[in-house]
Amino acid sequence: MKQRVRPRTLFVCLSLLCLLAVWLSLALGPVSLPLFDTLRAGLRLLGLPIAADGLQQAEMILGQIRLPRTLLGLAVGAVLALSGVAMQGLFRNPLADPGLVGVAAGAAVGAAVAIVGGSWLGGLPDMLAPYLLSLCAFIGGLGVTALVYRLGRRDGQTNVATMLLAGVAMTALGGAAVGLFSYLADDATLRTLTFWNLGSLNGASYQRLWPLLVVAAGVAVWLPRRAKALNAMLLGESEARHLGIDVERLKRELVFCTALGVGAAVAAAGLIGFIGLVVPHLVRLLAGPDHRVVLPASLLAGGVLMLFADLAARLLLAPAELPIGIVTAFIGAPFFLFLLIRGRS
Repeated sequence: MKQRVRPRTLFVCLSLLCLLAVWLSLALGPVSLPLFDTLRAGLRLLGLPIAADGLQQAEMILGQIRLPRTLLGLAVGAVLALSGVAMQGLFRNPLADPGLVGVAAGAAVGAAVAIVGGSWLGGLPDMLAPYLLSLCAFIGGLGVTALVYRLGRRDGQTNVATMLLAGVAMTALGGAAVGLFSYLADDATLRTLTFWNLGSLNGASYQRLWPLLVVAAGVAVWLPRRAKALNAMLLGESEARHLGIDVERLKRELVFCTALGVGAAVAAAGLIGFIGLVVPHLVRLLAGPDHRVVLPASLLAGGVLMLFADLAARLLLAPAELPIGIVTAFIGAPFFLFLLIRGRS
């Protein structure tokens, strides 16, 4: 029998990795700060009585730029990883991804409407542009997911296979719509749309952060409460019903939770792939399929992976910055190939 990592050991290791990732994310960048000064400045920002000698620059950089970016990375990574667990539990497939229900494609279409449509109107007001972009992406993601769920409903039952096929079709349609908007956009608008589709934590601010933190907190509280129901779903829908699980209600809640979480994450940071696929599967390889362990461990691991990917995006081509979606694709695609090769052997 394969040896698993004990849950307590896994949580301790992930917690330490998370603290290290946060520390490095706050310290490193185009202007690198000494690690000790970063720690002191961070403690001062928390309100602790630390001497301020020589910390003015560090406090300004941390408080205005890197702290919101770090918190945004943690929230996006956690939400995408938890949504991946939810989708893998819903489809009973460890290779399922949050994008299967079309939420990412819908959010991309909503963002394209805001970016290209705003340019046709002479440009959106500077104060409203970030909010309108996020709102359009969020509405687009929720709208497409609602349509996919409706297509999967028949005679009061939700057919998972039909919903999956509808999600694939809507994802393809969303890709075509984004391609059309890209074709119609001028050069400056096309550049903005392209960079948004590749994902980035650049430009993080507290105004963009708070809505995502509220959604992430709700997802992080609600999903672990359904861990036993997700464990029962691993046995099959009929077996879960015999165990007293309201399967149809659980499906609705999982789809809504995924749409809400991924829609908010994509609205805040753009399209970032593979986090929802890689993290839950990696946690299952380490600790087994029990969702009481997989969900909280994926929350931590998703934030850790996102912060390390963001560090790579900032440092590999410094002072230029890679879109974080490229970094996560370079991480996720080889891991996916590894899973395929491992399955064959």
